[in-house]
Amino acid sequence: MTADRRQADAVVEVARALHARGWVANHDGNVTVRLGADRYLATPTATSKAKVTRDSLLVVDGEGKRVSGRTRPFSEINLHLAIYAARTDVGAVVHAHPPHATALACSGSDLLARPFIAEAVVSLGPAIPTVPFAPPGPAAARAVAAVARDVDAALLGNHGVLTWAADVELAYLRMELVEHLARIAIAAQAVGGVRPLPADAIGPLLAARARAGLGAAADRAAAAQSPAPVASASTDALAAIVREEVLRALGRH
Repeated sequence: MTADRRQADAVVEVARALHARGWVANHDGNVTVRLGADRYLATPTATSKAKVTRDSLLVVDGEGKRVSGRTRPFSEINLHLAIYAARTDVGAVVHAHPPHATALACSGSDLLARPFIAEAVVSLGPAIPTVPFAPPGPAAARAVAAVARDVDAALLGNHGVLTWAADVELAYLRMELVEHLARIAIAAQAVGGVRPLPADAIGPLLAARARAGLGAAADRAAAAQSPAPVASASTDALAAIVREEVLRALGRH
């Protein structure tokens, strides 16, 4: 099986998982994967993610123009391309509307902008920012690119969630983590409110993030004297590394 074929199968699997989890409805959501220089595999527009197939996928160039495939690119393709341009280490982008995280995006809440779980800082960055609402276009793309340099997930105001990673499985798992954090934050509000992590805990956690090979290449520069990044590790191995680095950062390892 060729690499492109494996990528296509992974995109189909993630698209269908988004629908199965209830994170998209109707024709919502989209998934892209970087195939190489100026080539991106994308889910089709106006198609339920439950019905995405390998044959329905299309390839677009760096300007979002269709290279191959039967459908036109989805309207938010420029948001994906902005992330790829800002982060050369990113290989996949996922957009969905998971209910709890999207509720926070629509409410204007800043609950996810204040980190409250250590593992999330290592996995996603110092916060999950909210990009103010803007129709798909240059302004929205610039706003997304600005936050993509520092984190691996963002809420889109009055819209949904974007996550990105080295591969599509990890981008999907980051979507899962954002929704999980949103559910925790909403539940915590009912029992006294969310208590953020101590400010002095964030620096060590970000250093652990860099040691784990997560985030932009610039973020990893701080760990130049640490063990080599592990960006090529499997998802299970990466999860173990995150746990280990969190314990190290918290002085329990």
